[in-house]
Amino acid sequence: MGSSFKRKDGFDGEKLISIPERVLKEYVKRYPALFNIYITHIGYFPEASYHYKERRKGCDDNILIYCLKGKGYYLIDKKKFEVMPNQFFMLPATDAYMRYWADDEDPWTIYWVHFTGDDIKKFNSSLNINILKGPIQIPFNNKALDIWLNIYQNLEMGYSIENLCNATFCLYNFIATFLFPDKHIVSEHTENEDIITATIIHMKNNIEKKMTINEMAGKQKLSSSHFSNLFRKATGMPPMDYFIHLKMQKACQFLYANEAKIKTIAMDLGYEDPYYFSRVFKKYMGMSPEQYKITTNVRSLSQ
Repeated sequence: MGSSFKRKDGFDGEKLISIPERVLKEYVKRYPALFNIYITHIGYFPEASYHYKERRKGCDDNILIYCLKGKGYYLIDKKKFEVMPNQFFMLPATDAYMRYWADDEDPWTIYWVHFTGDDIKKFNSSLNINILKGPIQIPFNNKALDIWLNIYQNLEMGYSIENLCNATFCLYNFIATFLFPDKHIVSEHTENEDIITATIIHMKNNIEKKMTINEMAGKQKLSSSHFSNLFRKATGMPPMDYFIHLKMQKACQFLYANEAKIKTIAMDLGYEDPYYFSRVFKKYMGMSPEQYKITTNVRSLSQ
């Protein structure tokens, strides 16, 4: 692979590990299910003056670079991007020409990881990772840095199956903190969070009742539309779907305990019609309450 790498005798405080290709090939061949994706190189370049990397024929790996401070640039398929603090970019495995480099006056400090896998193209397609997506701004990603350090320190101890397995499993979490930052980065407590938390507690405490969105919204002194938008944004589900989800969780607990008839369970969860309850349960759980009760009872007896 044609490439060039320019720098000034390394960077003070830099960290870099490249896992031997023969080691990776051996483990991937022996344990393919454990290494759908895996790290090939990992590094940290602080204030990386003169950092310049050119890959004329692209790269077989995905490259994730997180800029902590300073700035830099990358060019891929003739399009140039500027990278600023608390931005990251992910270059997918490609044969397109690319290069990336630090700014001359304010060189970037970057954490980076190379990773690949037999199905890396499907991985990228599923997550819509493409060469022209551009850098993405996120809040300071402290969780990613903790995960990165865990991976690095682990790999420093050698390339046992345990160390490489841990690195691979941590890699998924590392990537997730960038692709889904709102699921990982702790934000300040907000009034909206109080509203959602209070609503969920109210749902749990009144699991046997019937509720409407108007009632839930009215309890929080909000319009139904605004309340529904806040709830969906916080939980990923509409309020009524979430309430039904809680009811089905409770139904599973009752059925697993094997203490009551399905008609009684339905009534205890606010369903006067046990046949309607059974249809809802099957829609959410993929099997009828009777099947679930039999299945879980068999499992508990065999444990």
